[in-house]
Amino acid sequence: MKKITVSIIVATFIILCFLPQAFTASSEKVYVIPVEDTVEKGLLAFLNRSIKEAETEKADLIVLDINTPGGAVDAASDIGKSITKTDIPIVALVNKKALSAGAYIALNADEIYMTPGSTMGSAAVIDGSGNAADDKAQSYWLSAMKSAAEQNGRDPKYAMAMADKSIELPELDITNKELLTLTPKQAEDVQYSEGTVTNLNELLDKLGYENSDVITTKVSWAEHIARFVTNPVVVPILLSIGGLGLVIELYTPTFGLAGSMGIGALLLFFYGHLVAGLAGMEAIIVFIIGIVLLLLELFLPGGVLGIIGLGAIFVSFFLTTDNYVQMGVSLIIACAVALGGAFVMMKFFGKRMKTLRKMVLSDSLNTESGYVSNQNRYELIGKEGVTITPLRPSGTVSINDEYIDVVSEGNYLAKDVKVKVMKVEGSRVVVRKVKDLPTEEEVK
Repeated sequence: MKKITVSIIVATFIILCFLPQAFTASSEKVYVIPVEDTVEKGLLAFLNRSIKEAETEKADLIVLDINTPGGAVDAASDIGKSITKTDIPIVALVNKKALSAGAYIALNADEIYMTPGSTMGSAAVIDGSGNAADDKAQSYWLSAMKSAAEQNGRDPKYAMAMADKSIELPELDITNKELLTLTPKQAEDVQYSEGTVTNLNELLDKLGYENSDVITTKVSWAEHIARFVTNPVVVPILLSIGGLGLVIELYTPTFGLAGSMGIGALLLFFYGHLVAGLAGMEAIIVFIIGIVLLLLELFLPGGVLGIIGLGAIFVSFFLTTDNYVQMGVSLIIACAVALGGAFVMMKFFGKRMKTLRKMVLSDSLNTESGYVSNQNRYELIGKEGVTITPLRPSGTVSINDEYIDVVSEGNYLAKDVKVKVMKVEGSRVVVRKVKDLPTEEEVK
């Protein structure tokens, strides 16, 4: 009986340990990835990380919970590639709005569902100034919208109407003056939506995943920073703070708040782009090399190191992006702000670059400052002597038994000629022949 009891206890223990795991292993997994706020490269990094995690955990379904006003076209394009590349089925749940780049992301999903009152569309591409982009960018975006619709069997004309005002859709009362924005009912009518659901739970019930294990991915604090830093509006602000802070620091005697803010802004810029996967260590290395070369330029003449260093710094910024136009505009804004700060410091505050002043010799060796290059013999003025050598016009004169190097006023004077000191200019003693006095030879 004792052996039987022990066997039962062991068997029960094994069943209790492995039975939950068996149920868990057979449970379906659904990954919910929130697509919120502005579409930028930080969102791309978060989405890639979430999809990779879902693939590792062998998820059965991915739900994109979309609520975004849109954002960067290049980021949306890369997100679309990430969505279509995975083998896991992806369903887009338009929760409130999927506008502009958000509509493009939804179109790349295998299925689309919308919540009551939500909207999808209005996907015109605009530049950094808020104006319509050029024809090349418009053509690319129209092609991308069309391709996203076609790959999932949707009529592309509605996707193109979201980005092109010239397309008329009489069945939806859309004239050639407005972009298409679909309501849930309209989306179902044109087969851009598989249905309207109240919330995520109703969607999972409808798809047959009501008993699944739902994992909602969350943006980490590092990804929050990356999403903030890579925002197209924030990039020029960070670069401007960095440039302005360092320029102001040049006008202060010690390193302080302005310099700390400048360096902090630049470090935040590189850190965010590094987390977002936009920048590698090569960008940071090139930036550091540029700073070192600029510092060396303060001690070494020539200007070549400074030019190379400045070029390396600009190159490092371009290494953090694949949108060179946007980065170029951001750098132009930052340079303008920095130069404006330097102008204000000099014009209105009368500041000078104290940091550079330490590297430059500003003292002048002049008589007013107490410096003399030679002893001035002003006491010789008016005294007389005799030439020891001919003056051609320079030579030597004996005055009070002291030999002194002199120059005549321009005439040649022979040896043993009586002269008088007329003026002293530093080390230059000027003499003139005395005609009415006898020479030493005549006295003898």
